[in-house]
Amino acid sequence: MNGLAAPPLAGARPVLVTGGAGFIGSNLADRLAQEGHHVLIYDALLRPGVEANLDWLKRRHPRHIAASIADIRDAGALAAAVAEAQAVFHLAAQVAVTTSLSDPRLDFEVNLGGSFNLLDALRRRGAPVPLIFASTNKVYGDLADIALECVGDAYLPRDPALRATGIGEERPLDFHTPYGCSKGAADQYVLDFGRAYGFPTTVLRMSCIYGPRQMGTEDQGWVAHFLIRALRGEPISIYGDGCQVRDVLDVRDAVSAYLEAWRRIDQVRGRSFNLGGGPTNAISLRQLVAHMGTLVEHPVETRHGDWRAGDQRYYVSDTRGVRAALGLPAPRPWREGVSALAEWLRGHAGKAPAARMEAAVP
Repeated sequence: MNGLAAPPLAGARPVLVTGGAGFIGSNLADRLAQEGHHVLIYDALLRPGVEANLDWLKRRHPRHIAASIADIRDAGALAAAVAEAQAVFHLAAQVAVTTSLSDPRLDFEVNLGGSFNLLDALRRRGAPVPLIFASTNKVYGDLADIALECVGDAYLPRDPALRATGIGEERPLDFHTPYGCSKGAADQYVLDFGRAYGFPTTVLRMSCIYGPRQMGTEDQGWVAHFLIRALRGEPISIYGDGCQVRDVLDVRDAVSAYLEAWRRIDQVRGRSFNLGGGPTNAISLRQLVAHMGTLVEHPVETRHGDWRAGDQRYYVSDTRGVRAALGLPAPRPWREGVSALAEWLRGHAGKAPAARMEAAVP
């Protein structure tokens, strides 16, 4: 499955965005095009709903968006896309822990094999093309060694310093689940290929990103998934007790971080950063559900299932490193961002792919 959905962009070297029709990728491509860059979207369009994101991008930026409809596992197609790129944002991935457990070979081939294909294409090209890689907080494992206490309806670290700052990049890597292994291995390959072959790379280990163009499902995108079900008046199933905590980050802030990483690639090359909302945007599932009730103006029904393998009861990014290195402002407050997402979904939730009742938390 390979081919250009639009003619090659002329007159400028494109910015390559793998997974560019996805949630974060489409928001990133939109910002790049707004800034005048030509963008080459590389996407297999396998996830339900992403065709609509690509169509939206083409309508908004007909002179700046081209697409190669191909799989990240297709080394030849990927090398052709890399050939003229001035920079690469690598977001293409198998994104669900649940899928990695049910089909670990697929997870391995896409996340690690596909990332290797991209790195090898850059190596063979022999030019110092910047690569910014979307990694995950799952590289730190389940964090079971962190002593927690339940305060109200949220798990928090007993250590007051950790509670104040969150998980930093000095945390040892500890891969759990096939997804953690595949993304973590790709994370390390990206850093080491940059060192070994002389092209600048940096890694952003993301927490929970949310915002417009996120049609969340039970396997990925829990903030949007919860809101979609609440807007439809449907129950939400939560694994565990709902007190697990994540820091959430509006996609517009995430996109700004990616672009700033490219602009400052010479200063941040060879480094990894934790990217999320930080302690000020840390919420439990219960807290989000309660807030959603005020947004939709009716109680939101929840059902509970057992904890799942590799689930972190607490993950909050220490964002001091990324904010200092990239000069990022304070992120958008989560209540403001979630309210904006609810408004967007009111006009789009009917187009969301059908989802089962369960919701996974990244």
